[in-house]
Amino acid sequence: MQYYEALGLKPQLALGLDDLKKRFYERSRQWHPDRFSRAEPAQQQQALDTTALLNDAFRTLRDPISRAEYFLKQNQIELSKEAPPELLEEVFELNMILDAVRDGGDPSQLTASREVFAGMLTQTDASLHALFESYDSRGDRATLREINDCLSRRRYISNLVRDVDKELSRDAHNPPRRGGETDSLGGPSPAPGPVR
Repeated sequence: MQYYEALGLKPQLALGLDDLKKRFYERSRQWHPDRFSRAEPAQQQQALDTTALLNDAFRTLRDPISRAEYFLKQNQIELSKEAPPELLEEVFELNMILDAVRDGGDPSQLTASREVFAGMLTQTDASLHALFESYDSRGDRATLREINDCLSRRRYISNLVRDVDKELSRDAHNPPRRGGETDSLGGPSPAPGPVR
């Protein structure tokens, strides 16, 4: 695992960010290209290559999600791209709410859905952390497969949150139109329905 080796770390999923930063900065100073400005071209290239590797390693390993994805790939576990079956009902309900809001419905349902999905995301992150600790202590492939499933779930939930945020942002920037106003294409917007 090249990124772990570059930073002098034992390959594991749970890492201390302070230690990671310390190792990165130490090695970055050691291999900074300015220190090799008068060296042979081969040494200058090695400094550039090592610096690039250190930057990639730090960028990947400092984020728990990208670290786990890297770890799985290095262990020849293909990242899952399928939607978790347990989320299909939530996705269906969200699509119905999105359609209703786009047709002028109440966006408060969308806000409530966002809170539910944000909670699911927090819960998934906690599960990932526990799985990282479990793998680091036992090192079994079954736990890596669980991590893969959890990452797939997290990716899907993150996309749902993003979609809700996008619609809420669009709704905030485009308040409901009143009769006589024009739509985005310049045509008349529909008059409001009868008041009851």
